[in-house]
Amino acid sequence: MYLNVHSQYSLRFGTMSIPALVEEAIACGVTQMALTDINNSTGIMEFMRECDEKGIKPVAGLEFRRAKRLLYFGIAQNKEGMKELNDFLSEHNLEQKSLPDLAPAFVNAYVVYPYGHQEPLKANEYLGIRYDQLNSLFNKDLSGIREKLLALQPVFIADKIEYRLHEYLRGIDLNVVLTEVTAEDKCAPTDKFLAPGQLEAKFSRYAFILDNTRNLMNRCVMDYPKGRVNLNRKTFTGNKKNDRELLEKLAISGMEYRYGKSNKEALRRVKHELKVIYELDFCAYFLITWDIIRYSSSQGYYHVGRGSGANSIVAYCLKITDVDPIELDLYFERFLNAQRTSPPDFDIDYSWDEREDVQDYIIKRYGSQHTALLGTMSTFKDRSIIREIGKVMGLPKSEIDGFTDTTRLAFNRNNDAFRKITAIYERMANMPNQRSIHAGGVLITEEPITYYTALDLPPKGMATVQWDMYEAEKIGFDKYDILSQRGIGHIKMAVKLVEENQQRKIDIHQVKNFMKDPAVNANLRIGNTKGCFYIESPAMIQLNRKLGCDNYRVLVAASSIIRPGVASSGMMGTYIKYHHAPDTVKYLHPVMEEILKETYGVMVYQEDVIKVCIHFAGMDGTDADILRRGMSGKYRSKKEFDKLVERFHQEAITLGRPEDIVKEVWRQVSSFAGYSFSKAHSASFAVESYQSLYLKTYFPREFMVAVLNNYGGFYDRALYVQELQRTGGIVHLPCVNNSDSIVNIMGVDVYLGFVGIHGLNEAFFELIPEERRRNGLYKSLEDFIKRTAIGLENGITLIRVGALRFTGKSKKELLWDIHLLLGAKTKPNNNAELFCMEAKNYSLPVLVNTTLENAYHELELLGFPLSMTMFDLLQTDYRGEICANDLINHVGQIVRMVGQYVCEKTVQTKNNQKMWFGNFLDVEGNTFDTVHFPNNTPIYPFRGAGCYLILGKVVAEFGFASLEVLKFAKLPILPNPVIS
Repeated sequence: MYLNVHSQYSLRFGTMSIPALVEEAIACGVTQMALTDINNSTGIMEFMRECDEKGIKPVAGLEFRRAKRLLYFGIAQNKEGMKELNDFLSEHNLEQKSLPDLAPAFVNAYVVYPYGHQEPLKANEYLGIRYDQLNSLFNKDLSGIREKLLALQPVFIADKIEYRLHEYLRGIDLNVVLTEVTAEDKCAPTDKFLAPGQLEAKFSRYAFILDNTRNLMNRCVMDYPKGRVNLNRKTFTGNKKNDRELLEKLAISGMEYRYGKSNKEALRRVKHELKVIYELDFCAYFLITWDIIRYSSSQGYYHVGRGSGANSIVAYCLKITDVDPIELDLYFERFLNAQRTSPPDFDIDYSWDEREDVQDYIIKRYGSQHTALLGTMSTFKDRSIIREIGKVMGLPKSEIDGFTDTTRLAFNRNNDAFRKITAIYERMANMPNQRSIHAGGVLITEEPITYYTALDLPPKGMATVQWDMYEAEKIGFDKYDILSQRGIGHIKMAVKLVEENQQRKIDIHQVKNFMKDPAVNANLRIGNTKGCFYIESPAMIQLNRKLGCDNYRVLVAASSIIRPGVASSGMMGTYIKYHHAPDTVKYLHPVMEEILKETYGVMVYQEDVIKVCIHFAGMDGTDADILRRGMSGKYRSKKEFDKLVERFHQEAITLGRPEDIVKEVWRQVSSFAGYSFSKAHSASFAVESYQSLYLKTYFPREFMVAVLNNYGGFYDRALYVQELQRTGGIVHLPCVNNSDSIVNIMGVDVYLGFVGIHGLNEAFFELIPEERRRNGLYKSLEDFIKRTAIGLENGITLIRVGALRFTGKSKKELLWDIHLLLGAKTKPNNNAELFCMEAKNYSLPVLVNTTLENAYHELELLGFPLSMTMFDLLQTDYRGEICANDLINHVGQIVRMVGQYVCEKTVQTKNNQKMWFGNFLDVEGNTFDTVHFPNNTPIYPFRGAGCYLILGKVVAEFGFASLEVLKFAKLPILPNPVIS
């Protein structure tokens, strides 16, 4: 009987995982124990499951510490007691209060103080005494505390090796070398399970203490439901019958909106789905998701519903998604079927700056006791932990740097210190390191959530559970994924900017019209898609150009075949080949032609696996999806999966399919299913891509401004500024009389914002434009200083970036003036002046800034030059033999090109070597792609931003030309005139 056991969830303190803890307890003859991790209840539910399975009685608890000091620990008598402990910790976490010296008066939980506690004990409070403290009881009157003494044998480690690991964990946590970890910082070497009989032997002179401990633990019963049960919100309206009626009403009404009143196929599918949803008791899940969408729409927020939820026509009718499952022949069973035990899963994306308000609505709407954000647990997997271990060992930085260099692995293997670090790292690698917050999961529960977890308050500022999505599902919670992405921010802001700048309103939801627009599809085909969601990367542009992609259906396929699994399997190349020559496709069987003609016999989607199982093998939709999940490694049992495989073969042969064809179809299905991608997911991506592309096609300036203001996408800021210039936008440097905190647009004039200026204090981002709006344009440098109370350092930054050019003075003159006005030693005046004093004028020689100096200022303060291009900065006038648009005319030839670096991608070859794909801009602003094979690239590596001279062979595939690099080198730029 152990009252004070800790797992790895006592972060950077305990060393045993929950399974290892239980196995160690069994080995030591333990029959009951209490898990009391430090300031968290992360492992409680897992602990109870593991103990129940292994025949040990689990007791739940929490240890409360403030800084390093153990205050007390709580032992739950039952489920209600665990809630009390979780509520107590949650209150202090959420209100950011320190834990008190004394525990509150719990009703269903015991409190155990360490021996030596002097305060009077309440009825439910006890003293825990360690066996090495028993001597202090000798000749002492115990009548007052006899009933209150409990045997305290903390458990943190399993053995001596783990004790050493514990010391390293403490060193990492405290950020000190191993010799500086004091006894107070760590557990005792004896804080482990004792061999059978040892605990009883050590307390043999005070057997009543063991009796007290045993009796207390016997009174504790963890009356939680066994196995996975549905712990989610059970109803939306408060009544299941009302839920059913409301969902049907909304679905039918939405169907009429989407399809009209006479679409029989839509009605049939809606009724079929509703029946499955009713039977699986997921009405509340659909209605809550609908309610979230209803709220966000009422606020003018734009969302994208994606993932397998787009397979549902009910979701489409409820406006949860904008993907038409009839149009794309999507299978509902991929999302939900009669035998599915896991919940439906909607991924709802919002703009990055709107998601938190939606989450806040959910918490307020469904109650803070019943709602929390999902947590996540990071581990020590990252190799950066090698650096942390090295620091704890006291190694110098230079030596640690050598150990983290992957190119020195062979050399390091013979180093004793490296071998020691590696041994520690391997033991530590999968241990939990710190709790964090899930990307977007929200839990909505029927019971108060603190029955199952205490709550944290991460920087996000919303209550968060102390375990992750995997544990949530095992316990019985379904999550609502409220996610964010910048692509939606681009769309939302672009629509707003068009309305403000061009006085035109856009209904961005008319996606079906965008899909038929020739100009939009032309841009898709030629790859004019930078800034557009999911279709802007070099790889996606290259794929769409190879396909000649100019319609929605092909884009949906492209969004799927670009995924790593499909691409690496060779299916991408097969699909492109047959896309251009569909008449050459040889189908295994007429049924395969019928169901896979859209994708030329290539299984592109997860739904294709289901199609084959249903139409070729005669299985029902439910079994087909279970089989698909099984091939992805998600089957519930191997035996059940094998039965379905056998059924696939039997049913197909029963339908008259030739046995050799059945075997080949199965081979293709099984080899593909493990890395396939949901068609519904691809379709959701493609809808958003079309919305972005429509805006880029017809309102390119506003769209690119929106991209910049939502912190870009795949590329860095400089490329988006260049893309904005290509649209005809006249891009101006920041200006105190024209710029806002973010980029603004007035007609064709675009002013960069203050946010992008490196080194400018954030306080001035809003202060400068706000003061200008209140009291008019700034008249001079003196006027600007007086009205903003800006200091010397920030003033110099603005001058150097050109933000005070309205004065008509050169930067050098302004720098002279600001030093005279403020002086290097003058403190900034934070109060506006009451009386305007006329400034003295000084006669100065002509001080002029050159364009080259300005460009260097911009490079430093903006990250890119605006006064000159990167090509203008080159020391050479050479711009290459050909440009990007002429590449296709030189296939097979060796050419020289000059390109401005955009990005690179590293890939691993089959021989475990590295190769690279590069993307560059030519002097005309057009992009071209490069391929760097291992035998060339290590000699001529990338060297970051700038322009390169590239020697390579022009190759082409499906009409897309690129350059196989033989040599390339970064070109020198003109020296900084200030430094030189």
